[in-house]
Order: sequence, then C-alpha cells, then structure tokens
Amino acid sequence: MTDDELAHGIERFIAHATGATAVRVTDLRRLTGGASRETWSLDAAIERDGGSIETLPLILQRDVRGAPKELTRPMEFQLMKAAFDEGVPAPEPLWVGDDLIGAGESFFVRRVDGETLPRRLLREDIYAPARAALPEQLGRLLAQIHAIPVEKHALTQLPAPPVGVSPAAFEVDRYEQIFRMIAPEPHPVFELAFRWLRKHPVIAAPSATPRTLVHGDFRIGNVLFGPEGLRVMLDWELAHIGDPMEDMGFICVRSWRFGGPQPGRGCGAGGGRGAGGRGGGGGAVLRGIRIGGRREGRPGARAVLGGVRQPALGRHLPEPGAHLPRRHLEERRAGQHRPPHGGDGVGVAGVD
Repeated sequence: MTDDELAHGIERFIAHATGATAVRVTDLRRLTGGASRETWSLDAAIERDGGSIETLPLILQRDVRGAPKELTRPMEFQLMKAAFDEGVPAPEPLWVGDDLIGAGESFFVRRVDGETLPRRLLREDIYAPARAALPEQLGRLLAQIHAIPVEKHALTQLPAPPVGVSPAAFEVDRYEQIFRMIAPEPHPVFELAFRWLRKHPVIAAPSATPRTLVHGDFRIGNVLFGPEGLRVMLDWELAHIGDPMEDMGFICVRSWRFGGPQPGRGCGAGGGRGAGGRGGGGGAVLRGIRIGGRREGRPGARAVLGGVRQPALGRHLPEPGAHLPRRHLEERRAGQHRPPHGGDGVGVAGVD
C-alpha cells in the first residue's frame, strides 16, 4: 500500500467512523522506530454537516505483517481507553481501524506533542525542570496504573499468572523459557541471575503478593515528556496482570539510565535511598507512589528480573502456553529434562 493509498483509506475510514461529510488527510508521515508495528503521524480535517471543520492531530499504529505481538491491537486500545478514562496520562484512544487501513490490526489515538529521546532529556538544558520533576511524576503514574480496576474495564483477558502461582515466579519461568529458546549457548551471568531469583523469598511467596495491572515496559524511552516533565505514557503492548513491583524493578535496570548516573530513571535528584538501593531519584519515585495512593516496597528481585528479561524485549515473547524448544521436548520425553522451577513444568510450558 502506497502512502497515497493509505491516506485515502484513512479518509474513508474516518468519514465512516465519524459520520463526516468529508475528510482530508495532510502531513501523513511514518515515524521511526517500532519493530512490531508502524507508527504514522497525520492531521485529519473533518468536515461535518453545516460546513464546520475540525482538524484532529492523530497517531495511527498499524501492525507489521507477520510481526509478533503480545496483545491484539483492539485489546491494547481497550487497555489505553481504561487508563485514559481513569485519569492516567495515556494517549486518548479514538478508533480501532479496519481493512481500509490495511491488512493488519490498527488503531488511532489523539497525537500529543513532545519528546521521547532519553539522551535529550538527560543532556539538554531545556529539560532541566523535567529531570527534576520526572521521578515523582513517574511514581504518581505508577500508582495510577496499578490502581486501574481490571474487572471494571473488562481487562481480565490480559496475560496473568495462574491462581496459586506467584506473579514473580510466573515471570521468572516465562523469561527463563524465552532465554532458553533464544540462547542455547552458555551465559554464566544469566544462569547465576536465574539461580539467585529462584532462591529469593519474593519468588516463593504467592499469597503475600498483590496482583494489579502492570504496564510491563515502564521506562524512560516510553515516556513522552516536555520541559515540564511527563505528558503521557506510551507503549502499552506488554501490559499484563502481575506484581506491581515489576514495573519498579524494570525502570531500575541500568540499561534504562541511558548514561545517567542515577537509578530509577537516570535523571533528577531524589534524596534518600530509593529504587535500586542507592541514593538518588529512586526515593522520589517511591514518594510519588505514596502520594499517588499506594505503598509499595523496594524492587529488589524485580530489578534483577528486569535485567534478565530486558534482552528478550523486541523478540517474540511467547504466551505461557507456548511449547518448549524441540531439544527440551525430546529430553522431557526421555525423562531427562529438569524444569527450571523444580516442578513438572506443565504450568509454564503447557506441554504434557
């Protein structure tokens, strides 16, 4: 589909979705980034009965044919709508697309201007106020996300650990399975990390762990910001039901500091010992969570889990029912394979 064909399809779709008498798309351009979907920016001039014209700034997100994805686009749209309706700084969802937009699933949100590049946030003087404000803003945002009522918004179809299984253990099982699939050669650091995680009390305490909506990719780079700080949180496609501290742990991973010295998000001054166990902005993140209405502990094991799951992002992340690699299946049939969590492995791999 050419750009002109896409623009024409968008015009027809929006006219049908809004009942407009005419729609004109301008400034259609594809934005960089995104391995599993295309992101397009555009303006749509919508003419209604009586001649009034409203121009909407829009973002179209459309699947890349054959690319893996965690959530369907309609499910992600529903999730963002729930967040937006609950007052969370999230993109405003407008419409789920159809075949006029192309073969893959798609949706439209209202465009919000801002910046996402972490190095600009960390280095440019114009964003100095944002560096100071973001830690507490991110804490408030996390509290809001984790308070979204799942059943109220019919989000129970999101990936979730089985009843009686610790969310942390579920995620460790899941990402160790991914690790085994993509890295058959030895990696001692990851082996030690998984071994340490298995022994951590968080992994073995399912009854003491709350279950909430988890963003799943909560980090700088997915935050749209301006000089004043946070504007909206982006990229909800890895959201699931789990341990809310997973989000805290993931943002503490060193990869997401982008060269900044501070844990938690690599910018700002927080005071006190906070996320990541050092002085710096993590304390402000935790303070923002308390102000936002939730009291959550320190990330600990979740930060280590974030370190082992980060290399798997951008690859195909199989659902918990996905099969183990053929080598593991053959070992299982021969009675030689030992599941990583010490059980029979059926709950993780979905294999009899």
